[in-house]
Amino acid sequence: ALPAAVGALCRALPPRARPAPDTLRRARFDRPQASPDFWRLLYALLKQIHGGKWTEADAIDNQIRFVKSALWYHGYGRPELYRLPSDGSAGSRELLLAFSWLLHRHSLLEQLLSRNRVKTGDETSVCTCEDDLPNNQEGTTKIAPEYGLEDRVDVRYLQWLNGRLRFQWRSLHAQHQEQCKLLHKIHLFTSGSHMDQILGHFSVTETDLVRQPESYKQLLQLMESETMQLEAFLEWKQLEPVYWQWMETVLDNMAEEGNMCKSQDTHVEKSKLPKTTSCCPWADSLTGQIDRLSRDLMTLHDQLHELVTRRKAAWCEKVKTREDELQKEGFSATARKIQESVELKLLDLTNLCAPKKNKMHGSCRLVFRRKHPASKTGFGRSVSKEPVSAVSATEVIRELQMRAASLERELNQLQEECRQRLGEIAEGLDRVICVSP
Repeated sequence: ALPAAVGALCRALPPRARPAPDTLRRARFDRPQASPDFWRLLYALLKQIHGGKWTEADAIDNQIRFVKSALWYHGYGRPELYRLPSDGSAGSRELLLAFSWLLHRHSLLEQLLSRNRVKTGDETSVCTCEDDLPNNQEGTTKIAPEYGLEDRVDVRYLQWLNGRLRFQWRSLHAQHQEQCKLLHKIHLFTSGSHMDQILGHFSVTETDLVRQPESYKQLLQLMESETMQLEAFLEWKQLEPVYWQWMETVLDNMAEEGNMCKSQDTHVEKSKLPKTTSCCPWADSLTGQIDRLSRDLMTLHDQLHELVTRRKAAWCEKVKTREDELQKEGFSATARKIQESVELKLLDLTNLCAPKKNKMHGSCRLVFRRKHPASKTGFGRSVSKEPVSAVSATEVIRELQMRAASLERELNQLQEECRQRLGEIAEGLDRVICVSP
């Protein structure tokens, strides 16, 4: 069953990054011949996940550097992987563990199948999920001063980055608008030509096939390849427990080898000690000096611990006294901030108390709908009937506008807090006049 599971796993991977089943078997025994193949495999898979371009001619050290940084980004914390040499000459079993970790933790196959699937319709990404932005921003403001980022980063550089980001965002928005205009023209001109009464018009791919009928062979090959991948994925899901049982044996073997290495090192150290004491007549006196130094260090440690405890208690008492004074002074300011925060949250209370709807996330196909529902297609069928899972652009725009208004209120609150903070800092500067913009 194991060869079938490994074979199904390899066939479910993209064709350009598909390894040979023997690569996984050789990596199980930590064969150095499998290391370069595994580095290339992880490089190709991670490049596809991150949407980057890659070629097989890339240098092996660049591939290894990218794989290590990408795995660190995804949260892979096994230090043995990052100690592997940069020439790809060893570490195939560590790479097998990293590959299996990606397979289980980040749903590697599902991501690759979703990203590399053949797109036959006019699809776009829609996301109406709400992320927890205020918490993330609060955590960032708490972490930044600790590392002293305010002293090392030039404000002008941040302004330049902000301007560049705004320019790229506007360019992207303009390109997206142009794409929507072209899609609208294709949907409008081909309206009534599709046999599907729900769609009623051609997509870009279907329009290209009408204009260039000979290109259907390439599309057919791509769809056949995707079908084979999906069949291999279904086979893999049935045989997946066999693979994880095999990986448990790999981990057990690694643990046994690690224990053997530790026991050998301990045995070598124990065997060296008698030789050292017998060959060195001054070893006994040196051991006595070390013992006396250890006792002195322990005495100093106890004294320091007692001193630190007394100092800490005294500081805690001072801090508590100062906190009581600050609470009396800043009670009104704290109450005002709490009131503003409560008012901000009350503005979103209606949205929070509303019945929860299924938030959309992922790719959806763009379908043209006429304003008049009574319009007919060329086949005499009405296309006004919406599918069950359809969502209108007006609804998505309305939700995004509500989300934008909420974020704008959060931004205004943060800007006001920054102004107050800058005002407090400006009051402590001598011979400086600050003019608000």
